[in-house]
Amino acid sequence: MPVILVTNDDGVTSEGIHALADAMRPLGEVLVVAPLQEASAIGHALTLRRPLRIEPLRDGVYGVDGTPTDCVNLACAILLKNRLPDLVVSGINKGWNLGDDITYSGTVSGALEGALLGSPGIAVSLKRSRKNYDFGPSADAAATVAAAVLEQGLPPRSFININVPGGTPKGVRITTQAKRNHVTKISSRTDPRGTPYYWIEEALDEYHPDSGRSDYEAVRAGYVSVTPLQPDMTAYDALERLAAILE
Repeated sequence: MPVILVTNDDGVTSEGIHALADAMRPLGEVLVVAPLQEASAIGHALTLRRPLRIEPLRDGVYGVDGTPTDCVNLACAILLKNRLPDLVVSGINKGWNLGDDITYSGTVSGALEGALLGSPGIAVSLKRSRKNYDFGPSADAAATVAAAVLEQGLPPRSFININVPGGTPKGVRITTQAKRNHVTKISSRTDPRGTPYYWIEEALDEYHPDSGRSDYEAVRAGYVSVTPLQPDMTAYDALERLAAILE
């Protein structure tokens, strides 16, 4: 039976991770290992300057006082005794992880770390809501993609980023990673003692059009976005130009 590692960045008590774990159980043996505290927007961080602890919460569910990347590594090395899972699935995140923003995402980084270690990875995110979250469509989409990956596999060092609109999706689109104008808002404030402090707030979402093929355009149109990703960040368009100038 396949072993499926489930993690997230919203924390091990988040409803989304347990909806995801339930969706994975018909496909294999599920191990849940996730941060004890919320670790959103922590990216691909790895804890190196303090020890980490694994806390058993119940059968097959563990909390780690670290990041999603820490969770994947400890799960593989300690809980699975240096065995790679057949699949790493991260989510379901409360809020999309689209376009350039995936570089900040702990959810996406959980799947990325699986790919770097040698296991196919899937990240799953749902549109942010001010009401109660319905994780059903996201869990169904994750299960469909996971079943296909377990059967067909993925190219080495690749993983999948799934984003799901609110409500009932119209279908599925295979998409590219969107690009947007990056504008970060920083709010300056002063504490009661007169010392300044700052809040980094969410950036403006001004996405570039991409002929309807991008993840952002797909979810805005009501479709589940499925984007294949890879950790290789080489700018191939600039490779030969730099070689001609500098070599």
